[in-house]
Amino acid sequence: MTTRTGSEAEVEQLLDVFKALANPVRLRVLRWLRDPERHFPVDRAIADPVEVGVCVSHIQEKLGLAQSTVSAYMASLQRAGLVRATRVGKWTHYKRDEARIAELVAVLGRSL
Repeated sequence: MTTRTGSEAEVEQLLDVFKALANPVRLRVLRWLRDPERHFPVDRAIADPVEVGVCVSHIQEKLGLAQSTVSAYMASLQRAGLVRATRVGKWTHYKRDEARIAELVAVLGRSL
């Protein structure tokens, strides 16, 4: 059985992030989530987009893609540790995980 070193685990984490961000739509959504009040309809939000996140239906509406596609994109960003999901009633809201993003940037700095 092979065990990974901390360095190898960090490289795998970065590869997951790069895979998630290699899709221009996912990258665009992550950028929008940096300033949700600017990019999404705050007046129709059922939860605070800054504190809780943006409803997947608002992301879907802005992208003009099928709900299943948007959900798959958001799941990819979540697996990479770039966003967190929160349920509010029957709706899923997504918010950037700023602490995790900062951690990944630090890992990138150490790895390259």
